[in-house]
Amino acid sequence: AEVESDILRRVRTLLRELDAHHPACQSDRGMLRWTLHKKIDQNPSNSSILVRILVKELERAERGDFRHYIIPLLHTLMYTLIKAPCISDELCSRVYDFCKKLLTLPKPFCTIGLDYAIRLKMERMAPGTLYQRMVISEQSLKSDPYPYQEKIFIFADPELLSKAICNALVTDTEAAQVSQSPRSCMCYVIIHAMQAVLGEGCNVSGLKRSLQDMPMSDVEHWFRQVVAAVECAGQEVSADRSQHAERLEKIYRAVLSTLQAASLFPPGDASLGGLQGTPLPNPNISFHLWTEDDQLWKELVLFIRPLSQSCEPNCLSQDLDNFEIQDIISDCECCEQTRFSVLSTDSGIERDLPAAAEEPLAPCGTETEQSRLQRKGGIKKKQSPLESVAFLQPGCNSPGAKSPAKPQRRLGIPVEPAAPLQRLHTARIVLLGDDRILGRLAQAYHSLRKREARRVFLTPRLNLQFYYIPVTTGQPNTLAVADHAAAGQEELCEVAGYLGRADPWYESNINTLCHMIPKLATMPSSPSKYLVTDLFITDVIAYYVRMGIQPVCFQVYAVKIFFNDPAQEPTEDVFLTELRTHLQETISHRELNMTKKKMTLDGPGIDLTVTYRKVVVSDRAKELAMSLRSTGLVMKAIPADEAEDLVCLNVNITEIVRINNLSGRSFSAVANRLKTRNIKIRSTEQRPFTVCLDKDSRRVYRNVISVEVSPCLEPSYCLQKTRTMKFSLHETEDVGLVKYMPKSLLLPINTFAGVIQ
Repeated sequence: AEVESDILRRVRTLLRELDAHHPACQSDRGMLRWTLHKKIDQNPSNSSILVRILVKELERAERGDFRHYIIPLLHTLMYTLIKAPCISDELCSRVYDFCKKLLTLPKPFCTIGLDYAIRLKMERMAPGTLYQRMVISEQSLKSDPYPYQEKIFIFADPELLSKAICNALVTDTEAAQVSQSPRSCMCYVIIHAMQAVLGEGCNVSGLKRSLQDMPMSDVEHWFRQVVAAVECAGQEVSADRSQHAERLEKIYRAVLSTLQAASLFPPGDASLGGLQGTPLPNPNISFHLWTEDDQLWKELVLFIRPLSQSCEPNCLSQDLDNFEIQDIISDCECCEQTRFSVLSTDSGIERDLPAAAEEPLAPCGTETEQSRLQRKGGIKKKQSPLESVAFLQPGCNSPGAKSPAKPQRRLGIPVEPAAPLQRLHTARIVLLGDDRILGRLAQAYHSLRKREARRVFLTPRLNLQFYYIPVTTGQPNTLAVADHAAAGQEELCEVAGYLGRADPWYESNINTLCHMIPKLATMPSSPSKYLVTDLFITDVIAYYVRMGIQPVCFQVYAVKIFFNDPAQEPTEDVFLTELRTHLQETISHRELNMTKKKMTLDGPGIDLTVTYRKVVVSDRAKELAMSLRSTGLVMKAIPADEAEDLVCLNVNITEIVRINNLSGRSFSAVANRLKTRNIKIRSTEQRPFTVCLDKDSRRVYRNVISVEVSPCLEPSYCLQKTRTMKFSLHETEDVGLVKYMPKSLLLPINTFAGVIQ
């Protein structure tokens, strides 16, 4: 009773945290959930008590219409259930019934309820399935019944975060991987599966000792046996829990009987402590300093196809840079299918032709004299290993790979249909920083989608998930000062603020890391750093990526920039959060004198012509145009209220208005606000201005005369649209496959609940 009252008090405190908005409650935010789970980890036998309390609180929240409690309580419950050594079927049934009730509620409650109901149904049929699948995928353990792999990529911009923060994060991620070998993870899976089914009848101490004394080959054998039994029971339509228990008990007795430990610890002896916890290993995490523009794409390609596992290991390890490529992409007129090219030995340069190739081939029944293909002199371009089509082609032995086309097609022999590709890999990209690193992510994501539109490789093989943890330093570097000398940290974390308002659990667990990570980075390092098991930052990141399954999709905007110099080509770029314009200092003496005269007559600023499409409730296009004098403008893509439309730009133009009175002429600045999705701005007096994207001084364009902003289109949509227009020149609306393709490029960032309306 004392333990139950203590856990209930902690849960109630956790719920009060969701309602607390005053600054006094901010200090412990984010720690309560972590300390609650750590307390259960120290005494795993209390897991059932916590699950029972959470179920009661969920039912109370539903009856009392406290919907903002439901998703945090449900995530806390499911995380406890996954890690619990054994949960009764009666308790799982109550949780399953509650998740089915959520199907009558609007999104995101019904979405999360359906997902958890499916998982719980499988867990009831085969206890331990959720834990087993999580460990196998996160540790990339080889398993034929469940061949999925996951990896967490943490990206941080070294120019936005201090060196101390980066070093602390590297140390934390490295410490999290210590003492995590494939052997230990396999043993964890075996022990947890046995204990989940047998409960207190499982002799955990004897099982641990038996597995510890086994050779690696035997551990792998029993691991495969357990995984096959659990996956088979979870996928059978008419599976019986008792039959699954009998299978695992046979394996359990076989494991204990393999060594002499069975005589010391008989299988039926449960006098050595009852239920014992099985650690949930930290996921596979890699930390990256984002220094190259295409670094994200390279890391994803290496995750899918490591250099050591490609078709031609000898070539790839020695002469990767010498690959020559003839990139032939076959386009189907009916659907979007891309076939990879094959490795070509022909460089396309005339002097590289062999002597036998000088004689043209003469087919039967044709003239012997044929016009010879003329080749221009050129230079062979060395390509990086990751750009190689031979490298990007499906591997010989990789699971889910598509075999290349066979040469029998020329002989009229039917080709066997290729197996469909499966997304066996999941890359979880965690961004650390402020809005500026999200701007870089939007650029990288747009570039990645353009690559995939030209030559598909990652899309059919990889499930890509994005996560964002705001981190701001107390003393920003010179780069940040140059961008916004007077800007507060809230302005640099607009996306995090929006996500926190939309999802209270994100605000409580993730936004609190904004100031906590810099504080932990400045703390003195412990000499036993690698022996610490309670790594707070790593644990919170693991909890976020495991339970954050609801995306919030942000519109990426395309901007076309025209310059004052007619000889300079226009530039195209994308932004996610903000576009800001400023007056540009004049350079020449003549321009300076003309500017002073203009400012005396019309006031400060420059004359602009603004053409935009007004956002109306009926969503009808309404083109408007206006001319004004302005000192600058700001386009905000992140709304101040979570109820507002995300696909809308809030434009604030500082307009200079001339006022004539008895004392003379004066000028005042008036804020002109408008909502739009498409806007064009042009300087009518040919005076240039500067454009800054996503609050990043590295993305400043100078000598700009005009900008055009519109929602960025999905590159694959644009490519298919172009192909369709070749065959239907007079069609203005989307027809065929284009009609069913996503039109806008949206950047999904995962949270715990999405947007709760």
